[in-house]
Amino acid sequence: MSKNSKDTLKISGIDTSVLRIALGTWAIGGWQWGGPDDGNAIKTIHKAIDNGINLIDTAPIYGFGHSEEIVGQALKGKREKIVIATKAALNWTDDKEKIFRDARPERIRKEIEDSLRRLKTDYIDLYQIHWPDDKTSIEETAMELEKLRQEGKIKAVGVSNFSVEQMKSIQHFTQLSAIQPPYNLFEREIENDVLPYAKEHSLAVLCYGPLCRGLLSGKMIKDRVFQGDDLRKTDPKFSTSVFDNYLAATEELTQFAKDTHNKTLLALAVRWVLDQYQGNIPLWGARKPEQIEGIRDALGWSLSANDLKTIDEILAKHIKNPISPEFMAPPNR
Repeated sequence: MSKNSKDTLKISGIDTSVLRIALGTWAIGGWQWGGPDDGNAIKTIHKAIDNGINLIDTAPIYGFGHSEEIVGQALKGKREKIVIATKAALNWTDDKEKIFRDARPERIRKEIEDSLRRLKTDYIDLYQIHWPDDKTSIEETAMELEKLRQEGKIKAVGVSNFSVEQMKSIQHFTQLSAIQPPYNLFEREIENDVLPYAKEHSLAVLCYGPLCRGLLSGKMIKDRVFQGDDLRKTDPKFSTSVFDNYLAATEELTQFAKDTHNKTLLALAVRWVLDQYQGNIPLWGARKPEQIEGIRDALGWSLSANDLKTIDEILAKHIKNPISPEFMAPPNR
């Protein structure tokens, strides 16, 4: 594993430095990813740890608690070496058919206790509000988070999918250490405001979807069929005529990565996220041990200014109107 200091990071409020690639566990929960596979999931977490990953990001909504339970099982005997990030403020109906935002203090209080139990721990390192809830004041939400921090149940506060204005508001009432937005070569909306704000305030940025739901994995093919509740069935990048444009871009990026750095598209995509800001932490989503392969290839090197310019030119050539990831947003309460 890389010893390069540029590939590690200290998140404010958390003592342990983390590798700047974290394990994302949405797929491990099974929901929207074709169902769970617990045996492989635990092996995947162990392989990630063996490859130097020491930050694991999860959430109650990932399998309605199942992802957290699997992480808790996998970390038995390893907890103190691992930084756990989880989330709060999404709720669901008893039949799990409807999901909605819910950042009320009583909901957060219930969620923290449920998460601690599932994760088999007495504290969470990074506790994040998953989506902003416009029916609850940010002050109420933030003050409950600050109480949890004072009680020692959480070490640091983060937010996910928040605007700059919402981040400014929460910082009136608690210290913000990290944010979690979507960010990858194809989805770059945060460069307009969220990323500059993170840089200005030295926030860690946990970047979800660095491979854009597999588009940047190097394994996506035109006639791929998505089964069951797979999220990509509703992602406009995969279901419309623009899919061909995205695939054409990945083909050229694959050749560029090989010719210039002898790297895979996957390594290029993750390195690109790392090189945009020293505080970026791409979330490496995996549900099988073999999907951990390639982590080392993204570390210990950098893209040059010329590389970044060429990448932008390839994107501009193939993708005239980039599609944002807004389709993933859950409804308000």
